[in-house]
Amino acid sequence: MIKVGIVGGTGYTGVELLRLLAAHPQVALQVITSRADAGTLVSQMFPSLRGYVDLPFTHPDEAKLEQCDLVFFATPNGIAMQQTRALLDAGVKVIDLAADFRIKNIAEWEKWYGMTHACPDLVAEAVYGLPEMNRAQIEKARLVANPGCYPTAVQLGFIPLLEAGVIETGSLIADAKSGVSGAGRKAEIPALFSEASDNFKAYGVAGHRHLPEIKQGLARVKDSSVGLTFVPHLTPMIRGIHATLYGRLTRDVNLQELFEQRYANEPFVDVMPAGSHPETRSVRGANRCRIAVHRPQGGDTVVVLSVIDNLVKGAAGQAVQNMNIMFGLPENTALNNVPLLP
Repeated sequence: MIKVGIVGGTGYTGVELLRLLAAHPQVALQVITSRADAGTLVSQMFPSLRGYVDLPFTHPDEAKLEQCDLVFFATPNGIAMQQTRALLDAGVKVIDLAADFRIKNIAEWEKWYGMTHACPDLVAEAVYGLPEMNRAQIEKARLVANPGCYPTAVQLGFIPLLEAGVIETGSLIADAKSGVSGAGRKAEIPALFSEASDNFKAYGVAGHRHLPEIKQGLARVKDSSVGLTFVPHLTPMIRGIHATLYGRLTRDVNLQELFEQRYANEPFVDVMPAGSHPETRSVRGANRCRIAVHRPQGGDTVVVLSVIDNLVKGAAGQAVQNMNIMFGLPENTALNNVPLLP
């Protein structure tokens, strides 16, 4: 059994991680930390876990995380980097669901996240946890940087086109929409029901923290820089990301065949039949990305539609997928659940 600890189990990604791990046959949950809610039963805060998780939240100072085999950080940015070195030194593997280890350029990370990085040497070691690109490196990793939600949907949509060299790389466009849970479980005015319901808006047009992460990932595919315009939007739904991606084709290619061949052996990427329009509700609660590729009017523009559940394939589900790979388990262990409908 894998002895697992979770740092920061009171947010949406934390409870989603608990939901998935509670059904994992090879996981023994050891400790779930919370500074503010120490002593409170997890099932008291999250009644959906009653009968599945019987642990209380533990204060971080009393957590004994070094006794775990793996620790997930489901914390705000800047927390994991303070504790990861000690855990690695104790032989504990770490998966960070925040952004502390995603961006290799430390100056770029500090610019976007507004703080000094505590362990830049570990950033160089960390493996970016997008299995569809880095499965072999994840297998050997002791520190994995779990991708962000927008970056997961956008990269999976562009990867086949970039690998095949069939689109211009200087003018990519990612028009992406997210449900309100993407902002986290905290009280903020834009996330209030009366603010977010019956409303639709763009944000972060001048620059969003996920932009450098996406550009870094796409640049690795081409081994050269890419030009990307990324515009996120907030939609009046709880879960889901829909990314509409645009690129200009440089040569004629069977796009459907290209995508089907690229993801033929990927258990969590579903390339839909030609002409499809994937819906966010078709992946709700599941660790799956559904993709459709279009060439409107037979022109030179390719349009890729990519949908994920931001809390699952965009966060906790992908983290469990990475854990399975790191420990040599079947990749789909505890992740074969059918999406929820309605």
